[in-house]
Amino acid sequence: MGQHEHTNARGASASGRYNYAVLLVVVFGGFLVFGFSENIKGPAIPRIQADFGLDEMQLGLLLALNSLGYLVACSYTGALTRRIGIKLTGILAFGSMAVSGVLMYVSANYAFLSLSYFLMYIGNGMLEIGLAIMAARIFTKNTGTMMNLSHFFYGLSSTVAPIFASSMMGWHIAGGELGWRGMYLVMLSLSILPIIPSVIGRFPQDQAEAGNRISFKSYVRDPIAWLIIAVLSFGVVSELAVGSWLVNYLEKAYGWSAQSASWMLSAFFLFFMLSRLFVGPITDKIGYTLSIMIFSGFAGLCSLAAVIIGEQAAILFAVAGIGIAPVYPTVMALLAKRYPHGTDVAITFTVTLMGIASVIGNVLIGVIIDGVRSMAARWDTGDGQLLGLQAGYVFIALMALLCSGACVILYGIMRRNKEVL
Repeated sequence: MGQHEHTNARGASASGRYNYAVLLVVVFGGFLVFGFSENIKGPAIPRIQADFGLDEMQLGLLLALNSLGYLVACSYTGALTRRIGIKLTGILAFGSMAVSGVLMYVSANYAFLSLSYFLMYIGNGMLEIGLAIMAARIFTKNTGTMMNLSHFFYGLSSTVAPIFASSMMGWHIAGGELGWRGMYLVMLSLSILPIIPSVIGRFPQDQAEAGNRISFKSYVRDPIAWLIIAVLSFGVVSELAVGSWLVNYLEKAYGWSAQSASWMLSAFFLFFMLSRLFVGPITDKIGYTLSIMIFSGFAGLCSLAAVIIGEQAAILFAVAGIGIAPVYPTVMALLAKRYPHGTDVAITFTVTLMGIASVIGNVLIGVIIDGVRSMAARWDTGDGQLLGLQAGYVFIALMALLCSGACVILYGIMRRNKEVL
């Protein structure tokens, strides 16, 4: 009997390790796809702008509509995972992203393109919430390290995405140029690949008993929850804005070629990726709150210095990736540790409000660029295009600094309550 039980236990252990490996493939593969879908738009945006004759305000609106799709998905995905499970939620997310690539390829006008982008971000939002909930349930030890490692794969694909996108748009296939439409079709088709391990994996369920789960009402009444939301929102607006606006900034402010500007964006994501690979153990060692405070402050100062000093300091735009990279995964680790019974509630609500901030942030950047450019032209105060772009990027830097500032307050309150994480 003892031998039989030992054999069964060993078999169960081997099965568990295999399933864990399959789930890691889904999580890591999911973040790879997510990074590609998010960050191929940098080199594509100037071409989309030229094709449809869009101004910066319309670009800001397009990006805001994308964030709105993400927001809509975030608002229901937590409930969807409880109803149909993480497995089906993930498969739906990957599938919708692949479909959006087909729709982008055939888009004939600005409205149809906006709808296609909206669908892609629906998939992105579902994927991000599902992956975050799954990671929180799997990574119960060394949470900061594993969260940052998972998001490292987002950084990995983000690093090469602008270069791949810029190169692919120039490919000649069947007598014509692939262009931004074909590039989106090819890249988003990669979303189909993670569906395979999703089908065969056994996904973890929420083990918290109903009575122990944190309720939505008690979560929104927690002042610390709102500070965490502020920290995440400021940090993510700054992070995502780089992917959307840096190439545009370098091309129009400094006259860089599309290739050179794309390389700088890739350098940003290289620093971003390496930071997530190596910073995780630091966050577990010195604490999540203190880590976010230090790194986001560093990112904001780098971006601000890059704008003020000018083209010769452009590398600081990329170096800022070191600081902004750990913010999102470390906040996820913070939520997983502070709200172990009801992490899905905490993540869903927090990321949903972060999505609202992203909508507002993208609109504001477009408004700031156009507004400052118009004022400069009216008052004849110099190069309005340059001043507008600089003002927009200063706003991006300030978002990172506000993230750090909100974290100072969070750290103070949690230290006073003797619950620093």
